[in-house]
Amino acid sequence: MNLFEVDRQSCNQDGICAAVCPAGLIDFQKGGHPESIAGADELCIRCGHCVAVCPTGSLSHCEIPVEECPPVQKELQLTAESCEHFLRSRRSIRVYKDKQVPGEDLEKLIKTARYAPSGHNSQSVEWLVLGNRNELQNLSEIIADWMRWMISNMPEFALSMHMDKTLARWGKGSDVILRGAPAVIVTHAGKDNLMAPAACTIALTYLELASTGMGLGCCWAGYFNAAATTYPPMMKALSLPEDHQCLGSMMMGYPKFSYHRLPPRKPPGITWRMP
Repeated sequence: MNLFEVDRQSCNQDGICAAVCPAGLIDFQKGGHPESIAGADELCIRCGHCVAVCPTGSLSHCEIPVEECPPVQKELQLTAESCEHFLRSRRSIRVYKDKQVPGEDLEKLIKTARYAPSGHNSQSVEWLVLGNRNELQNLSEIIADWMRWMISNMPEFALSMHMDKTLARWGKGSDVILRGAPAVIVTHAGKDNLMAPAACTIALTYLELASTGMGLGCCWAGYFNAAATTYPPMMKALSLPEDHQCLGSMMMGYPKFSYHRLPPRKPPGITWRMP
C-alpha cells in the first residue's frame, strides 16, 4: 500500500504538502504530482500535515484518510483579541462545588487534550482518572505523610514550601492538599521515554484550557505530583504500570465561584535579537 494517494483530478499541483512535511518524505516537481520517497512509510511520523494542509482535499494518507479529517471551521477560530481574553481570564481553581464530574465529560476533555503536540508525534501520554472520593481522601493522607517525612528529612526545602503550615491547616480539617476537587487527572508514560515529560505537561495544559468550555476548572496538583514521583507509598497507591512514572496531575471540578476581572502580571523579561 502506498503511504498516500493523490486525486490527480482535483490536485492543483501546488506542492504545499511537500513543503510542510516535517521529514521531507514527499517529492514534488513543478508540473507534476506529489509522490512519496523511498522508505517514506518507515520514516513517516503520522502527523497528518500533508492531509490537513491540502486546500483541495486531494491527498489521503493510508492511516489518516481525508474522509476522517473534518475541515477547519473558520467561524469558530479565535481572533487575536478573543484569544488574549480567553488566556488572561483563565484562573487556577481551588474551590469547587460538591458535585461529581460525569465520566463522559472527562473522557471528552482527554480526547481533546490528545491533540496536544508531542515530540516526533509520539503521542505517548497515558491517563489515569481518579474520581472516587474515598480513594482521593486516602491519597491526600498519604501526601500528608510525605510532607511529614519531608519536614523530618529535608526540613530546609519543606519549610521553604510551607509544608508545616499546610499540615497545620490540614490537621484542622482544611483540605489544602487536593482542595476538595471531585477528580484528579494524572498523566503517565514510560520511564525511558525522553519525550514524555514535555508531552504530558503540554497535554495537561490543553486539558486545563479546554475544561473552561465545559464549565469546569482546574489547578495543577503540585503536592500530589511531587509525592507521586518520590514517595514509595504514594507510588504504590497509584499502581501505575511498573515501567511508568507520573508526569503531571491536575485537580478538576466545577468552580464554586466566578471571576470578574483580569489581574495584571509583571512585565515579561525579553531579550531581543532581531534585525
